[in-house]
Amino acid sequence: MKKLDFNTAFKYSFNRAKGMWNILWIFLPIVGWFALGGYSIRIVKEFIKGKFKELPVFEFKSDLKLGFNMFLKGLPFVITYIIISSVLDIMDSEIAELVDLFIALFIVPMLTINFLKKETVGSYFEIEILKYVFNNFGDYVITLLKSILLGIVFLIMWVILVGFPAGAFTKNMFVADFYRRKVK
Repeated sequence: MKKLDFNTAFKYSFNRAKGMWNILWIFLPIVGWFALGGYSIRIVKEFIKGKFKELPVFEFKSDLKLGFNMFLKGLPFVITYIIISSVLDIMDSEIAELVDLFIALFIVPMLTINFLKKETVGSYFEIEILKYVFNNFGDYVITLLKSILLGIVFLIMWVILVGFPAGAFTKNMFVADFYRRKVK
């Protein structure tokens, strides 16, 4: 299965540039946030299917419903993660900080992509999915580095305002591609 290249990832948001205007839903508190969240979930689902051509068309009602439902379904994991992070923060040691960083880089992204694909509360806790990260560790590290580099490029592009929506809509692109290629 072909790997997503950096050039395709960079151009993704610009192939249907008017789709970047959807980021303006962020200014409509709560309702806009859920709609934008649902839209972002649909984008990640397209990445998982290997569709990297262009931003999909925004569908307010269905994206709002999806965003709200996924928010509710994600709460148990978010609460669990906050508790674990809080315990690690209380420990106040370098090892605790490294464990927290490890969880944030190597566990949460894959569990999140799995959750977004399957849309079930339990899928956020399917720890066995992590075997794909550790069995393909080098590939996963490269995936993270590409994601960080793409984020930096779009951060620099904030100066001309297109970096914010482009970065927001491509944030999980490489991890979703890794999931598509490695998870059977």
